[in-house]
Amino acid sequence: MIMRKPVAALLLASMAAAAFAQAPADTRRSGFDDMSPALQAIQMDDFANPAALWLAEGEAQWNTRTGSAGKSCADCHGTPATMRGVAARFPAFDTTLANVIDLDAKIDDCRTRRQGAASPPHESRARVALEAFVAHQSRGMPITSAAEPHLDASVAAGARIFRQRMGQIDLSCAQCHDERAGRHLAGTAIPQGHPTGYPVYRSEWQAVGTLQRRLRNCLSGVRAQPYAFGSPEMIALEAFLMRRAAGMKLETPGVRP
Repeated sequence: MIMRKPVAALLLASMAAAAFAQAPADTRRSGFDDMSPALQAIQMDDFANPAALWLAEGEAQWNTRTGSAGKSCADCHGTPATMRGVAARFPAFDTTLANVIDLDAKIDDCRTRRQGAASPPHESRARVALEAFVAHQSRGMPITSAAEPHLDASVAAGARIFRQRMGQIDLSCAQCHDERAGRHLAGTAIPQGHPTGYPVYRSEWQAVGTLQRRLRNCLSGVRAQPYAFGSPEMIALEAFLMRRAAGMKLETPGVRP
């Protein structure tokens, strides 16, 4: 019995080493990895990143009392640090709303239901600034996606949309961002489409925008009718993309061409 213990230990160690050696390498790439060094440097410099202006506006909103309740985000949540990790787990199933929602919808629910404030239009500077500020608190944290029946159903719906050919060009998201990722289109590298940096500052927009804005751009690009902001289809796509990027680190606010 005494002689068998080292043998068993060696066997277990060998099996563990073999399993580790056979684990597939993570070949996922953020859009950051496909950018030029100059753009990467802009994203990494908090003073050079143009999104800093939106973050400052978001911080001001965080501390400003508003609405019929006369409350600020800080009155309920305290310091912005309490938001660390929040953006990494959305979309998620919200028990109060009995639905799968994204971070934007969660913030808007707080704004309208708890503060009694008006809901700013989708993609308005005020709305995007607060979302970017909240998401920024989770920068560097790995994306998580809880195994939960309602969320799993939304992820599955998003996966179907991701692989569905659509528009006059008859192209799916997967054909670009899975099958042709790394190739070039009009001189620009095709990314894998991971939502690690959103909301992001895009040079094309000269503004910070949300993932849903980018998804609508893609749908327009294949000449398909874009889904409405906040629609179940948009939430499903977000849920699938975040599940697909699980474990990758958030970069908010990212910078993209």
